[in-house]
Amino acid sequence: MTGGIKPKHQRLVLLFVALVALVGAGLLAAWALRNQADYFYLPSEIVAESPEPGRGMRLGGMVEMGSIETQEDGVTIHFVVGDGEASVPVSFTGIAPALFVEGSGVIAEGTMDADGTFVASNLLAKHDENYVPRELEHMTADQVRAQVEATLE
Repeated sequence: MTGGIKPKHQRLVLLFVALVALVGAGLLAAWALRNQADYFYLPSEIVAESPEPGRGMRLGGMVEMGSIETQEDGVTIHFVVGDGEASVPVSFTGIAPALFVEGSGVIAEGTMDADGTFVASNLLAKHDENYVPRELEHMTADQVRAQVEATLE
């Protein structure tokens, strides 16, 4: 009689090794991505329970009217993001998107500072749902419909 492992036991060992490798790969991927997940907060959530400073997150809300202040260096902007219940001061250094204006929606990616200011590393400006191309701005609804139909012919 030979001292080798039976084929049935070889399959079980192979299955066990594959399962351990799969679990290990999943744990490794989760560990590698642990700091890549940014949580989304509204200003009222930040005011109610402030996240720890330095934690990556996203802040979403409306840019409050009269709050945008461009600093002397020309690239640093201070503004306030609110959601109707609370507001959070934000500081951003960089080139702001063209749609970034007072009263518009914004999503800021960054971290909270120890003094309660959100330090944004990236700004995403949102436009309203009523977007109309420049070419169609001054047309009536019938003219727009006719223009669309003409392009489909």
